[in-house]
Amino acid sequence: MKKFWNFIQNEDTSETELLFNGPISEDTWWGDEVTPALFRDELAKVSGNLTVWLNSPGGDVFAASQIYSMLKNHKGKVTVKIDGIAASAASVVAMAGDETLIAPTALMMIHDPSTCAMGNKADMEKAIILLDEVKESIINAYETKSHLSRNKIAKLMSDETWLNAKKAHEMGFVDGILFADNKKSIPENGDEPDKKEPDEEKTEKEDSLTAMTYSKSKNLSAFLSKVSASAEFVTGTPIDQLEKRLALLKY
Repeated sequence: MKKFWNFIQNEDTSETELLFNGPISEDTWWGDEVTPALFRDELAKVSGNLTVWLNSPGGDVFAASQIYSMLKNHKGKVTVKIDGIAASAASVVAMAGDETLIAPTALMMIHDPSTCAMGNKADMEKAIILLDEVKESIINAYETKSHLSRNKIAKLMSDETWLNAKKAHEMGFVDGILFADNKKSIPENGDEPDKKEPDEEKTEKEDSLTAMTYSKSKNLSAFLSKVSASAEFVTGTPIDQLEKRLALLKY
């Protein structure tokens, strides 16, 4: 059975590191998916501080919830380091870190939960209620870490938002950026840069945050509005084909 994690001993620090790679699943339906029960057994053997190197596209939200709870319950300090991607359910696991860091080149993605349902109208309505409650439970983890408002988080999820390292840090989803150089550049004349008024700084910060966010729905609309006037676009690739291609960005 192939696991998506591996506990190793760091020779330099003598602390345990957890290499977390692959999709998360509650059941062993596929060769690269394993149960949280096995994860629990291996985690129980670890004492002291734990570093989690996280690179996962997500998976089963309930399995991720269990892993989140197990990491939060660990007696030592848990440091999560996102070195590739923490998307969907994996972003919930990232919230379990007492300290969560992200590589400059890594990404985080949050979106609304999804499911498959069949049956009559009442069955569909029950599925919608379930999805609403699952979303609220996920927001709980994001809110605890980021301290953003629930409405803000809910909107980010509905927009299927991709966050680069700077945006994830600015919004509080992570506590810092790996390998970051905190030294500030100093002007050649040695003088401090002119201080900006609070409102001006706030406006620039909001603009920079917007620039660092990728929302599939917003970017698709902006892109289509720019190219819709092009004769080449009108006579070339149909909009429905373009949407299908952009949909491949979703795991």
